[in-house]
Amino acid sequence: MEELTSIEVGRAALKMAASESRQEEQDTRAALQKRNIRSAAVDFGGEFVPSVKKIIERSVVAAQRQGLVADNHVGEGAIAGATHAALAQVTPTAVGLNVGGKIGMARHGEHLCVAVYFGVGVLNLNEVAVGLAHRSLPKDEL
Repeated sequence: MEELTSIEVGRAALKMAASESRQEEQDTRAALQKRNIRSAAVDFGGEFVPSVKKIIERSVVAAQRQGLVADNHVGEGAIAGATHAALAQVTPTAVGLNVGGKIGMARHGEHLCVAVYFGVGVLNLNEVAVGLAHRSLPKDEL
């Protein structure tokens, strides 16, 4: 099995987060699977601060359903922590505003990456924000 770096796994998470449709998301997931990268994505939207908890919960559920992390406190903690860190990168832009976009997640070996890609704004005055975070997990922690 080819060993990939955290940068390559991060790129995979960004591809999932930036996918425009369910079909593109599924095609990207299939292409990543050929490289032994497991991936997942989930849409979200709403007012940023009240949505943070729901965004983290959605990423945990999606990661567990797609087999990126185990259904235990180690897996849940890793995906929740990476999602929180990715959100923290865009918090200064998003606080007090509405957000809408997608969370992309990717896992290969010990590398777990979460990317958030969304529009931030009020009405049609939108900014674009991207955050990316990495966690390491033992290879056998699935």
